[in-house]
Amino acid sequence: ALKRDLTWLGLTWSEGPDVGGDAGPYVQSERSGVYQQYYDQLLENKQAYPCFCTPQELSLSRKVQRSTGNAPRYAGTCANLSDEEVAKKKQSGMEFTLRFRVPNEGRVEFHDHVRGDQRFECNDIGDFIIMRSDGSPSFFFSNAIDDSLMNVTHVLRGEDHIANTPRQILILKALSLRAPQYGHISLIVGEGGGPLSKRDGSLGVAELAEQGYFPIAVINYLARLGHHYRNESFMSMDELAAEFGFEHLGKAPARYLQSQLLYWQHQAILNSTDETLWNWMKQTERDGLKLVHLVSNDNGIEFAKTIRENVLMPQDGLNWAANLLCESGLFDDKAKGIIATAGDEFFNTAVQMLDEAHADFKSYSTALGGKLGLKGKQLFMPLRAAMTGEMYAQGWELDWKRGPQMGDLWHTLGQARIKRRLELAATMA
Repeated sequence: ALKRDLTWLGLTWSEGPDVGGDAGPYVQSERSGVYQQYYDQLLENKQAYPCFCTPQELSLSRKVQRSTGNAPRYAGTCANLSDEEVAKKKQSGMEFTLRFRVPNEGRVEFHDHVRGDQRFECNDIGDFIIMRSDGSPSFFFSNAIDDSLMNVTHVLRGEDHIANTPRQILILKALSLRAPQYGHISLIVGEGGGPLSKRDGSLGVAELAEQGYFPIAVINYLARLGHHYRNESFMSMDELAAEFGFEHLGKAPARYLQSQLLYWQHQAILNSTDETLWNWMKQTERDGLKLVHLVSNDNGIEFAKTIRENVLMPQDGLNWAANLLCESGLFDDKAKGIIATAGDEFFNTAVQMLDEAHADFKSYSTALGGKLGLKGKQLFMPLRAAMTGEMYAQGWELDWKRGPQMGDLWHTLGQARIKRRLELAATMA
């Protein structure tokens, strides 16, 4: 699922699963031999040891430490077992983990690309598990080993992992392996500052894809969550990458706002070709009615061009087609009010003027305005209300609320359909 989501976003990888490379295998379950090699090295150097403590014993130990005001850490119960004691416990069938032996003195220091210089006292860390009782590696261990062997140069991850970093540096140092550079990014929170949830509009990538978001829209928003770009315009993947910099990563939590994701969706639509938009929306279906039932493929690109600025999701294309191309007679409340204010004389005259030969909407509106002595909003708003049935785009709540360009509507609707709509408006006025 992760690979599928990354592929949809356009975040493909140059080395790894399905691609290959020189540092494989890339599936963790196939790397047990690699991890065992390093377990053996740590055991031989007395830098790791078997731990036979049960989960219940460890839980009790943590509870006692908390009750005395101390931070929970492993008490070292099994740290000094003799070889004979270890062999006896294994022979009796006791389950065990492997723990990394953290030095009692010294500190771990590293430069964090987001948070600056970091220092952790070894004595505060405590011996930690590097192999679980079922033989599988812990995250601390496998992640550190893989990063080093696969030549990962930089690790950027959430700030909730910052306590893992000194552990991983200790492991790599003990094994004489190179450590990457680290940076810990602030977490993303909901609009109210709490953990992200569906109440905040938080959705998985697969759900965003299903709803009709453009991958590059999601990327443009995600790139700006926790990272400041001087360029606030819509950018391609390469442009976003070129302008990325550690110095622009923020220390404060980034707030996820649904309205911002919608903004970048709108920008992606404005930056797409008419053909891309038509292919994006043409299979939209509702109650058995598809957009391609209302708009033919031959007219699809022209239709997409007409409504480009007034759609956010593929469903909006079907809504516009149903409203513009079906004889529904549906008008929103604001359109009804504008039609009533204009009056029947306006629309009767508009119908009469259609019988004259007009090459385009500009010549028609100029002639109609001269006949009625009207211009600007008084002329165009009633025409828009009658021709579209609504004054605002479907589902969008920002400042750009407006309908399709009237010149485009003139060609999309055709004069016969425009005439019927004007006649209907005259009966309502």
